[in-house]
Amino acid sequence: MATGDLEQAKSRPRSMDDLEYEIDGNYDEDSDENEENYSDPEDFVDDITEEELVGDILRKKPKETDGVESCIVVDNVPQVGHDRFEKLQMVLRKIFAKFGKVVTEHHPRENGETKGYMFLEYGNPASAREAVKMTNGYKLDKLHTFEVNLLTDLEKYGNTPDEWKPPEPQPYNDVGNLRSNLLDADCRDQYSVIYDGGDLTCIFQHNTQEPKKLEERPRWTETYVRWSPLGTYLATFHQRGIALWGGETFRQIMKFSHSGVQLIDFSPCEKYMVTFSPLPDSKDDPQAIIIWNIRTGVKKRGFHCESASVWPIFKWSHDGKYFARMSLDMLSVYETPSFGLLDKKSIKITGLKDFSWSPSDNIVAYWVPEDDNVPARVVVLELPSREELRVKNLFNVADIKMYWQKTGDYLAVKVDRYAKLRKDDKGETKFAGIYYNFEIFHIREKQIPVDVVELKEPIVAFAFEPVGNKFAVIHGESSRINVSFYAVKSGNQISLVSK
Repeated sequence: MATGDLEQAKSRPRSMDDLEYEIDGNYDEDSDENEENYSDPEDFVDDITEEELVGDILRKKPKETDGVESCIVVDNVPQVGHDRFEKLQMVLRKIFAKFGKVVTEHHPRENGETKGYMFLEYGNPASAREAVKMTNGYKLDKLHTFEVNLLTDLEKYGNTPDEWKPPEPQPYNDVGNLRSNLLDADCRDQYSVIYDGGDLTCIFQHNTQEPKKLEERPRWTETYVRWSPLGTYLATFHQRGIALWGGETFRQIMKFSHSGVQLIDFSPCEKYMVTFSPLPDSKDDPQAIIIWNIRTGVKKRGFHCESASVWPIFKWSHDGKYFARMSLDMLSVYETPSFGLLDKKSIKITGLKDFSWSPSDNIVAYWVPEDDNVPARVVVLELPSREELRVKNLFNVADIKMYWQKTGDYLAVKVDRYAKLRKDDKGETKFAGIYYNFEIFHIREKQIPVDVVELKEPIVAFAFEPVGNKFAVIHGESSRINVSFYAVKSGNQISLVSK
């Protein structure tokens, strides 16, 4: 090739065939030198586990028990033929669909009739566990009470050994004397103070002269502290949960993990604690409201917080056997230690406005407002029988407040009554000519008689004496306040003691 031809060849555009030739030629020529060696050295030890490497993928790996753990077995189902099966199926679906989506259901048959039990498969194990918790012992009718178990439990029960082995004793954790404050000869109270910009928390013992400092710690709590009802525990708040402290030196008794916790409440007997966190939770695992066993630290049940409510959401009976919450036209009473609904269903009360537990008995008082020509009612209800011990009808009612005497002997109902009722331009109800009276229920007497005390002046405050049959009322206008003392006697008599 001439020199001119060579220069012309260098300057002309190269085709794709030329480029492929160059690439292939360069690769073949230098392949041994450019090839990377990805082999491990002979002494290399692979210490990275699969969980560390692809843990997120492995957690999604299906398990043999995934389907089985979502299945439940329901015994004591009515045995019916083809003609009644469709109606029975509708009733059962309504009961069990409350706890999640039912994927499959199976009703074994024999000679054209169902055998009296059925299998249900939910979409996830959490729904199955909730169904077992809420429907085991459910009374369908007089002859049929459900016995509900997880399908996986049948194998566990079948493999129960014939010879019983006692459980291994756990080491005893001595937390000291949690009631040491009651040993003080002068019966002095203790109280807490947070100061220095929230960095220091101090426990003082009250004295007539100078309070005595019992304990002081820096950054003991992140927000505030809360005493339990009997003063046994001091609760401190942290981002990750609650810590309880007690005893002479205020040592840590128990920790409860609940991220973002903001509010707590105790049962009157201090056996249970309720915590609330506004952080979002899942449908299958409610975490907004959690009830804990204080001594064991075990979570007993979780609840969703469907809407803004007044804290505490739950009100407890005096002995901690029951707790209840109010919703639209419904009073839901739960029992411990199962933490399920009492009798598996709520109490329907149309127009329910408020309720209150007796401080000494498992009795609830509640009231409902007027509805057209139906009067307002105050009802005294005994639990768990749900027997109405007393019903009092009231007319021209604007509002009601209930006050229990400390020993539960009396219930005082303050009734705000109106002389006239009208609606404004916005459709809101306005009351005119307000006057007041107290309905005093004698809880211990037969048929619970009711006395009435009427007052024309506005009521500022009301209180029973701690132990006894007297109560005090502060009443009147702001320019002239009066205090009246009354004594409650048997035989429907209330006397003015002093004014």
